[in-house]
This record gives sequence, structure tokens and C-alpha cells, in this order.
Amino acid sequence: MTLLAHISDLHLNGTPRATERVERTMDHLRALPTPPDALLVTGDIADHGEVAEYREAARLLQAPFPVLACPGNHDSRSALRTVLLDGPAGGQPVNQAHRVGELTVLMCDSTIPGSDEGELGEATLSWIDQTVHDLGDDDPAVLVFHHPPIPVHHPMPDSVPLRNPDALAALLARNPSIIAVLGGHSHTAAASAFAGRPCLLAPAVAWTLVMPPQPGRIADRDADPGVAFHVIENGQITSHFRTVPGNAGS
Repeated sequence: MTLLAHISDLHLNGTPRATERVERTMDHLRALPTPPDALLVTGDIADHGEVAEYREAARLLQAPFPVLACPGNHDSRSALRTVLLDGPAGGQPVNQAHRVGELTVLMCDSTIPGSDEGELGEATLSWIDQTVHDLGDDDPAVLVFHHPPIPVHHPMPDSVPLRNPDALAALLARNPSIIAVLGGHSHTAAASAFAGRPCLLAPAVAWTLVMPPQPGRIADRDADPGVAFHVIENGQITSHFRTVPGNAGS
């Protein structure tokens, strides 16, 4: 059995509010009696893509378990790679494969520099294909990236979607060992299906999307940060969504 914790949309920006919400979430995860095998962070780690924001993220996200991150539309590929991932600077997609227990976690880059929309580019799709092929059909994997491939049925996240869901669907059809797609971006815990796979979106740390849509009101800033927990066993994924309580209005 593999246990993954999953958070998204931290939007660190140097303000006490943003810092407190990430600190609260990480304190909660570090104090769990059964720690996760890894923590997934699905993008928008920084609010402006600045190096100082990633330095703060590196400090706040320290944990006794692996912390795996991919970029979102607010992130800078180069700054994220050099500060958080100890990689080289540059604008190439940030794609990494990690072994977590008996599971392979593919942290993928769905960002388009200069745009809030998403796309899994040809280089990323080819990397996924090759990585999964090298693993073999009996080795389960999960795909993790920022932009959901499904509509969330709210005009804000649906206005900046993943541009090429058909290409992803084709990839999943030829790679049956990929058991789930995990994402963020929408600032709401959500569960659906895509191309015959579970599609699971983590709640946000920064603020929560008001659902169903309400005229003139998008964000519930008083809602507590959220965490998803994914349990993978025998190729099946089961997800639980929880909030991290704190002072109202923090």
C-alpha cells in the first residue's frame, strides 16, 4: 500500500497570511501518526514566480518524507527547478519520475510560459510514453500535473483549461498501467473520470473556490486549507479530502 498526501495552489507571496496557511498545512502533515510516503504539490507554489517565493517554499516544505513538485501557471520553470529541485536553470519543461513504494509518480509540466492555460507539450507526452514503456505494463504509475483535463463547471478555472485533453486521452489509451490523473489549479477538491481513469483534484492551500458559482464571489478566503490523501493498493486508488483547521479568517 502507498499513501500519497496531495496539496496544491499555495500562492506564496511573502505575506503573513500565505505563509501561515502553508505552515499550518505542513505542521499537520508532519504530525500525522502515519506519515505519507510522499507529498505531491501540484503547482502555483509561488504567486509571482520570484526566487524569494521559492526560497520560502523550500523552507516551509521541509519534511521527513519526499516532497514532489510540479509547476503551475503562476510558477517560473527556471526558478522552481533551481531553488526547489536543485536542477539547472532553463525554460525546458519540468518533468520528473519518482519511485514511491511500488508506485511510479510522474510529475509533469502542463504550463505554457506566458499563458494561464495549460498544455502537455510534445516533449512531455513523449517523455511520459517512454518512461511508462520502460517501466512495463505491470508497474502502476500516476500522472500528476497542474491543469485538470476535465471541466470543473466553474467559469474561472474553465476559462484557463488544458488545451490538449485529446492528446492526453490517446496517451492513456496506449498506457494502461497509468491508473490515475492528479491535478490542482481549480482551488477545489473534486473527483471525476477522464479517459477511463480517476481524475482527482486537490483542494487549495491559499483559498477555496466558491461552488456552485455565485455572482460577484469567486473565493472563500476564510475556508481552511485542504489536503487530499490517496491510498493506492493493488492498482486501485482511493481518495480522501480533509481540511486543516485554524483560526477563522487567518
